Amino acid sequence: MNRLVLLLLLMAAALPAVASEACMPVASDGWIRKPPANLPVMAGYATLENPCDTAVTIVAASTDAFADTSIHVTRIEDGVSRMRVTPALELPAGATVGMEPGGLHLMLVNPKAPLQLGDKVSIAFALEDGRTLTGEFELRSTAP
Repeated sequence: MNRLVLLLLLMAAALPAVASEACMPVASDGWIRKPPANLPVMAGYATLENPCDTAVTIVAASTDAFADTSIHVTRIEDGVSRMRVTPALELPAGATVGMEPGGLHLMLVNPKAPLQLGDKVSIAFALEDGRTLTGEFELRSTAP
């Protein structure tokens, strides 16, 4: 009987770890802005939500649809708009981070095939803890 009690106590102690591992951030409302001409660079936007009780960090983004994918942020520095690569993006516990024009966004370089309005692209975000968050992004001419 003591072994059964010990086993139940060990299982109960492991439940919070299992529950926190199961919690995943969410990428929603993903869209890619169609460029005005046949430019090889596009920008992607989404809402990133972390409903978990611990912060997570995105360390990379990738997709099979483009040769290169990276996370960038645009900021005004000395009156000039400058775009910089963001090597790590922290999503605090319980927070929502918006990727939007003029701010945080994805740079998508050299599409591997022509994209048409309405086409959907799957983009994977690599998390620092080794997990992957995937979002669907639709090619649009304007924001949703």
